[in-house]
Amino acid sequence: MTVAVAGASGQLGRLVVEELLRAGVSPVAIVRDPGKVADLADRGVDVREADYGDAAALDRALAGVDRLLLISGNEFGKRIDQHTNVIRAAERARLRLLAYTSIPRATENPLILAQEHRGTEAVLSESVVPYVLLRNSWYWENYLGGLAHAVESGVLHGAAGAGRVAGAARADYAAAAAHVLTTDGHEGRVYELGGDERLTYDELAQAISEAAGKPVRYENLAEADYAAVLVQAGLPAQYAEALADADTGIASGILDVDSGDLRKLLDRPATPAVEVFRAALRPS
Repeated sequence: MTVAVAGASGQLGRLVVEELLRAGVSPVAIVRDPGKVADLADRGVDVREADYGDAAALDRALAGVDRLLLISGNEFGKRIDQHTNVIRAAERARLRLLAYTSIPRATENPLILAQEHRGTEAVLSESVVPYVLLRNSWYWENYLGGLAHAVESGVLHGAAGAGRVAGAARADYAAAAAHVLTTDGHEGRVYELGGDERLTYDELAQAISEAAGKPVRYENLAEADYAAVLVQAGLPAQYAEALADADTGIASGILDVDSGDLRKLLDRPATPAVEVFRAALRPS
């Protein structure tokens, strides 16, 4: 059985490759720039070059592959077309399983960030390739970009109100994906993946405070005001809008995943937020 990871040079992709290697599986790593994973090639990983937009390269990359993890791309506005290219290549390669990293409740999720996931799931639903959906909730690492400022200022800003987010460490989602890729019985399944902790932003601020050893409080803002704060911090306006919109979604409960699917796939508890924050704040 040959297992491939598309998007293997990204943060999640690398972690999945490492999980597969620990499980005794030598995966195919599909990347746009092989130079970014030269270290994996040095360790014997089969690195193949392909862009999600290059059908011929995808055909070459998927030759002989049985199972594929399609990690969603990062070119917003282009992702449905790009993912469709990968799905069509998977059909031509007659893959036995395609796992796709989606977002919680994708079919009804109103977030800006969910639209292309929903479109990709629609393409998959009409594909002949057996597939499984890994609907990942938030990574605790999503909050690391503003972690230093929150610790320094003593304030975590957001627009999530009292909504809860069921987050987990990126490594948890990677381990779940590796499990799905290396075990049977996942075809046709939809896994709503979220961590054991379902935290409000007040509780997130408490976790940051515990990790930093100094008080941090949560200050709730209107969505537009939070987007303005993110722009002021240096984020592009479109991305800031999407993140602020995501916080509004959290306020509505859309990322409050309580299925228990992640814990079942991991066969262990998910990583607590405070551990992720503590590791990020630890001197290198």
